[in-house]
Amino acid sequence: MRQYIDTNNNNNTTMRFTISSTTLSNKLNALAKVINVKSPTPILADILFDIHDNTLFLTASDSENTMVTSLPVGESDGSMTFAINCKNILDAVKSFSEQPITFELDTNSNIVNIMYLNGHFSMPTDDANTYPETDKINEGYTELTISSNLLAENINRSLFATAQDELRPQMNGIYFDLTPECLAVVASDGHKLVRNKLFSVLCNEQRAFILPKKPATLLKNMLDKDGGDVVIRFNERNASICFAENEVYCRLIEGRYPNYNSVIPTNNNNEITIDRESLLNAIKRVQPFANDSSNLIKFNVDATTLTLDAADFDFSKTATEKVACQYNGQPMNIGFKGVAFIEILSNFDCDEIIIKLADPSRAGLVVPAQQPENQDVQMLVMPMLIND
Repeated sequence: MRQYIDTNNNNNTTMRFTISSTTLSNKLNALAKVINVKSPTPILADILFDIHDNTLFLTASDSENTMVTSLPVGESDGSMTFAINCKNILDAVKSFSEQPITFELDTNSNIVNIMYLNGHFSMPTDDANTYPETDKINEGYTELTISSNLLAENINRSLFATAQDELRPQMNGIYFDLTPECLAVVASDGHKLVRNKLFSVLCNEQRAFILPKKPATLLKNMLDKDGGDVVIRFNERNASICFAENEVYCRLIEGRYPNYNSVIPTNNNNEITIDRESLLNAIKRVQPFANDSSNLIKFNVDATTLTLDAADFDFSKTATEKVACQYNGQPMNIGFKGVAFIEILSNFDCDEIIIKLADPSRAGLVVPAQQPENQDVQMLVMPMLIND
């Protein structure tokens, strides 16, 4: 239960606390990404300030996603809770150099005065009692622990492949499939698919959830890539994600995720081994010459060379570039959407990749030449019809 100061207590009408300007600004910048500026609920444009035990807890919410972060205060007069418009307070403090700033809350007038080295300003506060309570997950949940750098790496690798599909909302998030073998982190829009298997994270029973794009993006921007653990608790409807001094609560996407394993080919025996960055840059050079509507790039491969061709005959544009490779398979001419292949290559961080092909009508697989430790990373891309 949230504790509030008694605003009718005339014996103590002002309360103070002091905090680092830089730390506060950094926290507010992260919290601002949660807020929906078009929310019909006015209080959700605010940041909730809650101080107790010499710690400031800041909360932002859009009703489906809530983020709580904490930071120590230098001095405080005790417990207090109030809400301030996020844009107002962020605009006020974001340009400060590092310095202590003091908040002085007048509980009678509901005005907060903020004092810094060379000046001060004041702004109204809103009633914290109207700020919605966060739904905590206290029972009936599954819990998993994963290192923050591993979670950040896999969210970064998967987020680009999520869909924006009103008819299939399950495709609009990242699927976490926890099994006795591994944790599979999956995303797909029906044209490309990412599946990351993490063999260091597993569960005795199969459990799964679909994390929406917004909280996934928040985590991508905030997770510490230098270490530390993330604890995820989830049930059928909600999840809480705790890391460092932060907690994210979100509503999950409900429904059954498609059987992703059934679409991943297992017999693509024609393999191109190629430098990832060389191929990425070559596709970026020829892609502007592809037809605007199809974005088709032809991949023509033989034993030592991958030839990329793009053309837009309506505007008399063509481009060809050759890239050195090692190829084990039958000569092949296959088409892919240029922008999709650029996205896939951009979301690997390895030097060499292997493109596994079956025939021009079946999906291609892209994998790192050397898999990360205790992981199996695969990205699938659907081919395009070539009219020669």
